[in-house]
Amino acid sequence: MELWDIYDINRNKTGKIINRNSKEKLKTGEYHLVVQAIIINSKGKILLSRRAKLKQKYPLMWECTAGSCMKGENSLQAVLREIKEELGISFKNTEASFYKTLRDDKAKDFKDIWLFRKDIEIKDLKFTDKEVIDAKWVSIEEFEKMCNRKEIVPTIDFTRKDYEKCLKSKIY
Repeated sequence: MELWDIYDINRNKTGKIINRNSKEKLKTGEYHLVVQAIIINSKGKILLSRRAKLKQKYPLMWECTAGSCMKGENSLQAVLREIKEELGISFKNTEASFYKTLRDDKAKDFKDIWLFRKDIEIKDLKFTDKEVIDAKWVSIEEFEKMCNRKEIVPTIDFTRKDYEKCLKSKIY
């Protein structure tokens, strides 16, 4: 059972908790917290993972690791857990750099985007949770082409502008 803390428009916990699979819908002004991990290697390539065919939303599409925060988790704990669950690799808290928060009133979520810099061999990844079936490194040019061909989940919130800003500022 996946339980979510619910937040108000100012990102304060409301005390309300819902089950992800319940039929209860979030009301206006209620949000849940999601995270996204952007992993970039020393060659400037972005790590993408491919969603399993069994996924209800966006099966077989490519994405950067993402997911929902569970009840009691903070954003950093959630992003580290999601990476471990989906890719089978561990990062330390100190290897994560917070990039930005977005609020989506339609999806009713706050999304925290975290950046990581690490050289990882694809063969070292372990897809243990059955949510991910493949992974690859892509350049920003290939990433953009994949977005244009609608091969990447449309909920990704990372653009060339973000990429260039991250590389220039050494945010991670």
